Amino acid sequence: MNDVKYRIVEHDSGWAYRVDGTYSETFPSHDAAFGAARRAACKQLRPGETTGIVWEDATGHWHAELSRAGDRPQAEVIG
Repeated sequence: MNDVKYRIVEHDSGWAYRVDGTYSETFPSHDAAFGAARRAACKQLRPGETTGIVWEDATGHWHAELSRAGDRPQAEVIG
C-alpha cells in the first residue's frame, strides 16, 4: 500500500495541490486548495470494487494486476 501526499503550493497566481508532481486546477486561496485536497484525499480512502488493471511503467513495460476493493492508500494533506 502506498502513501499519497497532497501538498498545498502556490501555483499559477493562486493555490493548488500537487500529487507526485501533478498539479490540480488553481484555486483563489490556500483554504480553497486545502479543502479540495482534503476532499480528494477522502475519496482515496473509500473502498471501491475489486477489478483487474493494466498499466504501463516509465520504461514501456506493461503490468497486469488485481486491485482489491479494500487495498486503499494512506492519504495526507500537507501545507
